[in-house]
Amino acid sequence: MVTAIVFIKADVARIPEVAEQAAAIEGVSEVYSVTGGLDLIALVRVARHDDLATVIPEHVNRVPGVLSTETHIAFRAYSSHDLEAAFSLGEEDGV
Repeated sequence: MVTAIVFIKADVARIPEVAEQAAAIEGVSEVYSVTGGLDLIALVRVARHDDLATVIPEHVNRVPGVLSTETHIAFRAYSSHDLEAAFSLGEEDGV
């Protein structure tokens, strides 16, 4: 699994729409609205590095309202605690 963190600058009037459309793209696991110099951060998780070339420039960058992106590829995860907790939401203990 390859993980990329994509910083997105968007048209301020379209941030919610951009976030929803980006989140609907296959390979985009999460989109967060954030404070600071960025508008959104998307987490992209794909099977192969080559898949990033499809998901980011061909889909994320083409969402209407996206002004620019900056992509950071993750090398190694040092803690999976938060990720495991996120995927277990709604599951009952012992299931």
